[in-house]
Amino acid sequence: MTNKRILYFLIFLFLNGCIGASSHGVFGTGVTIAIDPRSLGTQIDDGIMDKSLDARLLTMNKNYLLNVKSKVLDGRIFITGKVETPEEKLKITKLAWETKGARSVKNDLKIKEEFNFQQSAKDILITSQMRSAMIFNKKIKAVNYNIDTYKKIIYIYGIAQTEEEKNEILKEADEILDVEDIITSILFVDDLRIKKD
Repeated sequence: MTNKRILYFLIFLFLNGCIGASSHGVFGTGVTIAIDPRSLGTQIDDGIMDKSLDARLLTMNKNYLLNVKSKVLDGRIFITGKVETPEEKLKITKLAWETKGARSVKNDLKIKEEFNFQQSAKDILITSQMRSAMIFNKKIKAVNYNIDTYKKIIYIYGIAQTEEEKNEILKEADEILDVEDIITSILFVDDLRIKKD
């Protein structure tokens, strides 16, 4: 084993310890190293970027870890959640761009409004329906995606094997009642800088 591979392996073990036993990789629960099409080195780099951004968000404001979610895929940073002011949204965007290795930043943060229980319940239902539809659709590798819903808008992040798989995801989202819009940030395996051999 070369020194570089040993270093990657040690970092990988460290990240798995940080992420926790119930989640694997950057996507959160359910994604395993074996299924993730990114190379091990890219997964480690993305994990380091994600943890670095989380730590800096925590330093900026402790509430961000509860209200702001970040995902890193192949050096691309995706941010969702809620903040109090437009200024905070801009600060977080700047912080994400300053993360070492960032190739792009997509900021889907929303400005907080008065809490609406009915709307939140509807968003949770939409997310659950979308997750179920993706799991039961054999043309979709559901573990490669993360879903958030805010005010009846579905945000889908992940890596598709083919254009057909992406179209299946959009078709499933279109069939869910009350969905007002679908925003996707779906990369294709062929677009990854470094893929598994």
